[in-house]
Amino acid sequence: MFTALLLKLFVPGAEKEMTAQRRIRCGILSGITGIVCNTLLVVVKIILAVSAGSIAVAADAVNNLSDAVTGIITAAGFFISGTPPDAEHPFGHGRTEYVAGLVVAVLVMVLGFSFLKDSVLSLFHPEKIKGGRLVVIVFTSTLLVKCWLFFFYRKIASLLSSDVVRSAAFDSLSDCLGSLLVIVSLVASRYTTFPLDGCAGIVIALMILWAGGSVLKDTVNKLLGEQPKGALAEKLRETILACPGIDGVHDLLIHSYGENSHYVTAHAEISGEGDRLSAHDILENAERTVEKVLPVHLLLHGDLCSKSSPEALYWRSRMEAVMDEIWGEDAFQLYDLRVGQDENGEVNVLYARILLPGECGSSPEEIHDILQKKMREHDGKIVLKIHFSRITSEECNDV
Repeated sequence: MFTALLLKLFVPGAEKEMTAQRRIRCGILSGITGIVCNTLLVVVKIILAVSAGSIAVAADAVNNLSDAVTGIITAAGFFISGTPPDAEHPFGHGRTEYVAGLVVAVLVMVLGFSFLKDSVLSLFHPEKIKGGRLVVIVFTSTLLVKCWLFFFYRKIASLLSSDVVRSAAFDSLSDCLGSLLVIVSLVASRYTTFPLDGCAGIVIALMILWAGGSVLKDTVNKLLGEQPKGALAEKLRETILACPGIDGVHDLLIHSYGENSHYVTAHAEISGEGDRLSAHDILENAERTVEKVLPVHLLLHGDLCSKSSPEALYWRSRMEAVMDEIWGEDAFQLYDLRVGQDENGEVNVLYARILLPGECGSSPEEIHDILQKKMREHDGKIVLKIHFSRITSEECNDV
């Protein structure tokens, strides 16, 4: 309820339609909310740590401090990511969000190592926990704040499809588990001399390191360039194919410059029987249609295909039948098949492109030789000129 109220007050309409501007405002709201809540928790827990002399409570306070810093970087990241493109950054500033995540991850891991060291030392030099029931009650109340933050971040993350905010939600959930462990250690330490406080500090420090490592891995992958999310690629493919005049699409290359900014190139199959202006209009209309419904800047390359040539249709069906028989149905994608003719008008060359899966047991050379042999069973003079490409790599091989 409180989450819905915040969204209604600061980002009205966000739950109905998520525009680019609303996405930035939601991201900033998540950052500021994290700053306020975690700063409050830091103050309360530092007071409790000093009064109780607990290394575990102090570690939890510093963990919340790192969360507050995360909120600052997240808010700044979303704000900067909304800055329009300029001469030095023609693709915008969307990747600032990833850089922010990288900084946060490094900071969290440094703090985690620091408290891991202090917690291990406390095992050999334990101190008696002071404070009584009031410390436990106040500390337990801070757990409720973290629980609400988890649900808040999860809601914002689902609206934005943001890994940064999603990581904050997961971090809040792990903080809840860590705080429960601290509560147990505070209560149990009153009845035993075993250094439970140091043990709880070690567990929390390891949780901090694990969370920081996960964020570090995710953000580094995004900065280096990773496979696009299947949902975006599939939606993009469906939208292009729904455009008038588009008969097929392949060789999608997606470059992400932020969660809401993607630059895409693709090959679109269109009829080769029309004039050049018609082909240009088909491609341009498809580009505009996609950019209206998806956060994508699309550039299409037109591949002319023949719908009426009996020779092209015949040889395409032959090659597809062979590939399905040997490598399995739809294992490879065949497109751009054209026929070449000799001086007598007889087909003697087949030009084609074949898209291979990322994991393929056969090399392009082996596939070419098998197809060449099979096609010559139908016509002994046929020569294949095939261009191979892989889904997960930009490396291509011509055979």
